[in-house]
Amino acid sequence: MEADRRYLLNPYLDWARGEGVPIHGGFGFDLLGIETAPWARLGVSGALVHLDGRGDLVDCWLLELPPGGQTEPQRHLFEEVVYVLSGRGGTMLERAGGTTHTFEWGVGSLFALPLNARYRHFNTSGRESARLAVVTSLPLVLNAFHNLDFVFANGWTFEERFGDEGWFRGQGRFHPVRPGRHQWETSFVPDLRIFELQSWERRGVGSSNIKFVLADGTMHAHMSELAVGTYKKAHRHGPDFHILPVTGHGYSLFWRQGDAELVRVDWRHGWVYAPPDQVFHQHFNTASRPSRYLAVAYGSIRYPFSSDKRGLFGDGGDRDVNQGGRQVEYEDEDPSIRATFEAALRANGVEPDPRMREIWEHAGARQPAGEAT
Repeated sequence: MEADRRYLLNPYLDWARGEGVPIHGGFGFDLLGIETAPWARLGVSGALVHLDGRGDLVDCWLLELPPGGQTEPQRHLFEEVVYVLSGRGGTMLERAGGTTHTFEWGVGSLFALPLNARYRHFNTSGRESARLAVVTSLPLVLNAFHNLDFVFANGWTFEERFGDEGWFRGQGRFHPVRPGRHQWETSFVPDLRIFELQSWERRGVGSSNIKFVLADGTMHAHMSELAVGTYKKAHRHGPDFHILPVTGHGYSLFWRQGDAELVRVDWRHGWVYAPPDQVFHQHFNTASRPSRYLAVAYGSIRYPFSSDKRGLFGDGGDRDVNQGGRQVEYEDEDPSIRATFEAALRANGVEPDPRMREIWEHAGARQPAGEAT
């Protein structure tokens, strides 16, 4: 008889395998096209997405609400950030004492649910399904407590997580800090496609960004934009950043220090991928309009949780690797990166931004990107 196994346990994976929905594992996926199946817990179809770079703290759920459908009421002791991939609908939140609050969402909406609040999602269309990408901290919480009732049937209320009255009506509070650290505090962003961003030129020509503080949670979210004919400087950090393109299209390159070859992933709205731990990555806009992407992870700019996040959101995110930071400057990248980008732009009928051409003309490639230190 095989010995009773009492080591290397993973309560989260045990839970995931028992939910009866597809578990998609890999580098990245088109969430608008992957398979879902009925999910009894939620009362709609869904799937779990386990990206190679998700780390140990977060996962991604894909929910598919049929026309006129709705989820079963939920509450849980883990956080989640929701991005609307397709369709339109609404979410009802129940507050202490039984009062309810409802808000409506559509393609491009972003919201976070107050911790352990009772909620329900509705598809308000009678003809089209709706798909939601949900990044959660369930792996962290379930592996820490390994008790399903504690996580999914806990009666404790966090009333303060609901925030200001207007935060689920699209209102919020801007916290100016400095480029790359500016924050918008809210619980709901109606449409990321038109949300105003703040310039962050140290991350790349024409780059802009905003950090979101959602429902006073520990989950992180930020949105960045790449101007037409530009790309961001390469950088690296720890795992778990789930990247979801919002507008435009392009590609990203990935490599570990010392790699001879780079891995390319092409993306557009609907995709999700996650750079693995300490893998350099670089994002390129090949569209004739600005391209935006959302990134969701665990450990926020308000509550970094880990030393890696504290360093990234502090001074490391846009500091040269040669000065102890995490970023590869344009002048240090392999010239083949620029050649590949120019070819991709030509294929899409787009010209490089003149500022990029000026940088290329004056930059000497001191070392290949794959050998960045």
